[in-house]
Amino acid sequence: MIRPVALFVGLRYLQTQRSNGFASFVSIASVIGVALGVAALIVVLSVMNGFENELRARLLSLAGHASISPQQTSLPWREMRKAIITNPGIEAAAPFVELEAMLANGRNLSGALLTGVEPRFEQDISAVDRHMRSGALADLRPGQNAIILGRSLALKLGVYLGDSLTVMVPRKRAGIGLDTSLRRFRIAGIFELGLRDHDSVRALVHLDDARVMAGLDKPTVGLRVKAGDIFSAPQIVRSWTRDWAAGSGIDVVVRDWTQDNATYFRAVRIEKIMMALLLSLIVGVALFNIVATLVMVVIDKRSGIAILQTLGYSRRTIVQIFVLQGIIVGWIGVIIGVGLGIGMAMNVAQLAPRLEQLFGFQFMPADVYYLTSLPADLHPGDVVWISLIALLTTALATIYPAFRAAGIAPAEVLRYE
Repeated sequence: MIRPVALFVGLRYLQTQRSNGFASFVSIASVIGVALGVAALIVVLSVMNGFENELRARLLSLAGHASISPQQTSLPWREMRKAIITNPGIEAAAPFVELEAMLANGRNLSGALLTGVEPRFEQDISAVDRHMRSGALADLRPGQNAIILGRSLALKLGVYLGDSLTVMVPRKRAGIGLDTSLRRFRIAGIFELGLRDHDSVRALVHLDDARVMAGLDKPTVGLRVKAGDIFSAPQIVRSWTRDWAAGSGIDVVVRDWTQDNATYFRAVRIEKIMMALLLSLIVGVALFNIVATLVMVVIDKRSGIAILQTLGYSRRTIVQIFVLQGIIVGWIGVIIGVGLGIGMAMNVAQLAPRLEQLFGFQFMPADVYYLTSLPADLHPGDVVWISLIALLTTALATIYPAFRAAGIAPAEVLRYE
């Protein structure tokens, strides 16, 4: 148990540091260092959380939370869709066909991932309508050979709304083998998700047109599903599909958004960890300042420590005095840092433009991240663990100077006093 005398003496030593200008400066620098480190960690992790949410939303703008594809035969997608949307955890389902295609406009050629969709169902699955630069998803009608391109793909091909291009799709035909299906399609719309891997290769056509291009006799080859909770979607869809496959006898393959976009989220996670480690160095420097401050106090107060020992106070009490002194400095820094970090994280969208103007560079350039403002998502859990780690490391930093103070021999110190 910490005795009141330890707290009293620790506070007195903090107050008397004002007489030692350098020790006082180092102590203030320690508080500022801890505060800046904690605030920076909170702000950066909040921005990274917001960026991850924005990335997830954009990645899923053209797809559902999971896809169900047959291993051999085509799915009876109408019956399957009616059955799966009765599940309380499922919000919507839509059929799709994915084909590898070559798009040509004169001498401009580009490979593309051609997706056949049913607009009346697709609008419940994807958010592509919200990212349309021109046209609309509803402009895809069966038999009209209309196509919607990603903006980067359209620029690469040099086409605009209303232009035409040639779509080439390899297909298998009975008795012939492989041949190529060629058709002219009219540009009915252009979308921009802000993700280069999607905007430069994705193209949408009506489901019936894709089926004709691929030479498919069955209506479709897959079903995309959207769940109410994105994080429980993989488990819900896999559980339902397992039961459905057992009853229907049709073998299917289920892929969810965590598999399809694993590389993106792994990269964001690694970036968050590296940023946290780098910013932790600020707190690390502050901890060395705390150690230096306490060591200087120990040297300055050698006589006082010796007198306390001769008065009967144990080494444990001496240790508590300096541990408390360091913890108080750390607490002050953490409290200031948490307040500053939360305030900045909640107003980062307003603060970022001013800081960018002040320093002359953009934190997240629009041409790279496709973000007009810094997103932020403040997680209370992040604030708690950052605060606890800062407090714990501050307490650990006091161990050496505290035991050094407790190791002072009163007889040696007071011999010449």
